[in-house]
Amino acid sequence: MPERVAFLCLGTMGYPMAGHLAKAGHDVAVWNRSAARAEAWVAEHGGRALGSPAQAVGGARFVFICTGDDGDLRDVVGGTEGALARMEAGSVLVDHTTVSAEVTRELATRAAEREVAFLDAPVSGGQAGAENGQLTVMVGGDADAFARAQPLMQAYGRAVTHLGPSGSGQLTKMVNQICLAGLIQGLSEGLAFARKAGLDPAQVVDVLSQGAAQSWQMDHRAESMLEGRFDFGFAVDWMRKDLRIALAEARRNGARLPVAALVDQLYADVQSRGGGRWDTSSLIALLD
Repeated sequence: MPERVAFLCLGTMGYPMAGHLAKAGHDVAVWNRSAARAEAWVAEHGGRALGSPAQAVGGARFVFICTGDDGDLRDVVGGTEGALARMEAGSVLVDHTTVSAEVTRELATRAAEREVAFLDAPVSGGQAGAENGQLTVMVGGDADAFARAQPLMQAYGRAVTHLGPSGSGQLTKMVNQICLAGLIQGLSEGLAFARKAGLDPAQVVDVLSQGAAQSWQMDHRAESMLEGRFDFGFAVDWMRKDLRIALAEARRNGARLPVAALVDQLYADVQSRGGGRWDTSSLIALLD
């Protein structure tokens, strides 16, 4: 059933995600810090562009956010012009930003005070997943609110899963990034080793992709890694932000993350070489 919704922040991920909601028939109001980008979205998808988060959420039963970090999220949600200032009791606020579990629990409490349900719902799949409507969405929060919001999130999510109470989605995204960090470094070392050993790396990849070493990264990034192309996908700057969040949570809960900590420092090296906007697969550049 078509719903009246708002989508706040139309970045690399948010722009196509909001577009999928519009294509699914929902009445979408949007807001973005750059008004020109919001107007461009409306020209492409219809709907309305408003001048503040508070204006955009008026009358919306579901509000979606996909912004940068903890501070950005607080700015969009809080204050007299923030989303919570105008959201109606009984509505659902869905945050797709990758942020700390701490800020998620903080905002969930603030939302509850206004009788608004808050779902932390970080995503995995990158720009291509957002554009193709094939994201993995990891959700924490109230189960009833999730059941209401799930059909809308399926407009851009191939897998939309409720994982537990508030913060569970963010914690699961941290696990995703911890695993990804080690996997990319392992693939980088393997490809670099194949070159040094005099093997044909492309042939090696073709063989290994049929066995236990196969991964999404190998299937989609090995060729571009070997060619030294890093101008697409999830940026190093954002990966470092995500790893910082995971490492901080590990210090809080006592988990040991030696590989994640090492890869975080390797990404710092990539940044120092001017590669902050390179794809995360650029770890291989440190080994050439």
